[in-house]
Amino acid sequence: MRNILPPRSALLLVLIASLAMAKEGEPVSRTIYYLSEEPGAEVPSVYVAGGMDTVLRFQQPCTASGTKMLGWEGRFEPVECAGKKVLIAPLQDLEPEDRFLLLVTLADGKELPFTVTAREGQFDHQVRVFLDLGNPEAARRRLADAYVRERTLEEENGRLRREQASTSHAYASLIASGEAKNTPFRRESKWRVNLGGAVVDIYIYSARNIQKAAVLFHVTKSQLDVPWRLKEVQLSAMLSRQSAEEPVRTGEKKEFALRTSRDEIQPGESGYIAVVADKSAFISKDGPVHLVLELFRHDGLQQAVVLLDHRIVEEKGTH
Repeated sequence: MRNILPPRSALLLVLIASLAMAKEGEPVSRTIYYLSEEPGAEVPSVYVAGGMDTVLRFQQPCTASGTKMLGWEGRFEPVECAGKKVLIAPLQDLEPEDRFLLLVTLADGKELPFTVTAREGQFDHQVRVFLDLGNPEAARRRLADAYVRERTLEEENGRLRREQASTSHAYASLIASGEAKNTPFRRESKWRVNLGGAVVDIYIYSARNIQKAAVLFHVTKSQLDVPWRLKEVQLSAMLSRQSAEEPVRTGEKKEFALRTSRDEIQPGESGYIAVVADKSAFISKDGPVHLVLELFRHDGLQQAVVLLDHRIVEEKGTH
């Protein structure tokens, strides 16, 4: 089903505020504010995921006869209106280009349209809808939203300031842009893995004079399907020297600098991911440790694993 939408709503949506920042794949709670009525306004979106329930909460009860979704058959369970809640239960995942119209009619006769669709990696677990901003609960929610946004912005600005002041992040930026020759790092080894439609060339670098190590991933998307995107990189300590197939971790996560050359890699293209770790990452309370570096793409599939010996950051002649 594609693009099942009526003319735009008569309600003007001027603010949609996230109340929770979610990691990929986790549910999100949001608040939607309708502030005024004007023709030609945009219909707000509700994001769902197959097999997961999404609840819309209103300030007054909805009417079962006036709450319906167009074209839902075979894709959703029947929409339920219970008191001030509307339950949406998709039977399967949607694509971001899928669009379904949900019309909710409240007890006072006001009709509220929503677009039910999908968003990669996130879905709405709960959406609170406020029409009367003079309502004390609506005012409280707006203040809470503003506080969360302010705190999130402060934390992000602080992280960026710390990264800008970090020499490790500066080196990671140079290595990710193909400028390793302009850094103190020298290549130790290289190998290639081919997994899940991508070819990954792995380069290991050392800079013993500044006691740092670096790993460069050169990712080439080899299959003509979806773009390759990075989900996360993990760096953790090992119990002891293990094989690449079965590294044993202590559970202790280590800090590192990360830089990428692009946000996503289209089929037939390539990109770079650079990781730089200081000597402090190779130290635990019991002494030196080896590290496991893991690379995961957007769907959680592990693309590469690298074992780093702690001696890679030590001055020659000290071991």
